[in-house]
This record gives sequence, C-alpha cells and structure tokens, in this order.
Amino acid sequence: MKLYYSPISTYSQKALMGLYEKNAAFDREVVKLTDPDSRAAFSELYRVGKVPLLVLDDGYKIPESSIIIEYLEGHISGGTKLIPSDKDAARKVRFLDRACDLYLNNATTTLLFDMIKFRPFLEQDLETARKHLGIACDHLDSVLGEQEWLGSEGFSMADCAAIPTLFYTQVVHPIDGYQNLSRYWAQAQNRPSYQKVRAEFEPIWQSMMGG
Repeated sequence: MKLYYSPISTYSQKALMGLYEKNAAFDREVVKLTDPDSRAAFSELYRVGKVPLLVLDDGYKIPESSIIIEYLEGHISGGTKLIPSDKDAARKVRFLDRACDLYLNNATTTLLFDMIKFRPFLEQDLETARKHLGIACDHLDSVLGEQEWLGSEGFSMADCAAIPTLFYTQVVHPIDGYQNLSRYWAQAQNRPSYQKVRAEFEPIWQSMMGG
C-alpha cells in the first residue's frame, strides 16, 4: 500500500502516526500542495485532491485520516491498538478523534492561516475558531486529568489526531495554562511515531516561517 501525503498537513501526520504505531509496511509519495504539477498529478489519481490518501495494492483508495486508521486497525493485528475492543471505550475514542479534528484542528488551522496571511478570514469566523479552540483545550485538559493518554485504555486514534495539531495550536493559543495538556504535549515528544513525523515536517515548517 502507498500513502499520498503532505508532511506539513496535520491530517497527513495523523495518518502517518497511525501507520507507524501499527508497524505497517507502506510506500509513500509526497504531494507538494504548492506545486501545480504535483497537485494536478494527484488530482488525476484522486479527484477530490485532499491528502492523506491510502491506496491499497489492488488500487482501492481510502481517503480521510480517521478512515485510514480504521482500516489499519481492522487489517493489521500488530502494533498499538488504536481503537479499543470495548464498545464504550471505542465510542469515546472516536468522539475524541472527531472533536480533535473539528474543534482543535480546524480552529487551529483557521487562526494559523489568518495569522500568516495564507488566507484571510472574517472576524466572525475567527471568533468562532477562538471559541472552539478554547472549548477543545478545556475538554482535553479535563480528560487528561484522569488518564495518561486520550484513550482510557492507552494511546489511541484520538492521540494521533491531537498530537500533530498541538504543535501548531501553540502558535495561536499557548497551552502553558493547561496543566494536564502541557504534560501530555511534553510526553508526546517522546513518542517514536511522532518523532518520525516531526523530523520530516519541522524543517519544512521552519523554512516557511523564515527560520
């Protein structure tokens, strides 16, 4: 199987963490989102044009980071169990995964893109993003006051969703005031799957920011 992805995309990073956590064997191809030729070539493969995209050996395409991780959990028995077997625990992980995508990630992206002038937003959109980001951080901080990782049974799909976004979140919404979330972010730096992801995207991000 092959993953088409962009190193700086949080959703791509989420899928990569899932693949690394499952010890999956996979090929990869970087989609250069700012390169018209690379973007056009990817659109020929997948008309929606969004990364990440997992293409199986038989050509079957699996888009969307959460669905990619669902596939991995259902077809790869080794590595970290990213979705618990217990139905209630699995439901909670799936809820936190969606909450991280919809309220942490999307809000962070809105504020970040506006800050770096990548895309302007209406003040109403920015206010909504700030509200959602505050709610998301409050909720994650509360959950993490009771357990080490977001999943009650250990590291899970929800962590794959949260950790990549937190790197960017701190640019627009510092998390120092969240004791449990700050502790969580500190321990995430030692997670081998995230270390691999960060080693690939951070130099690109620094060059974008002029560092």
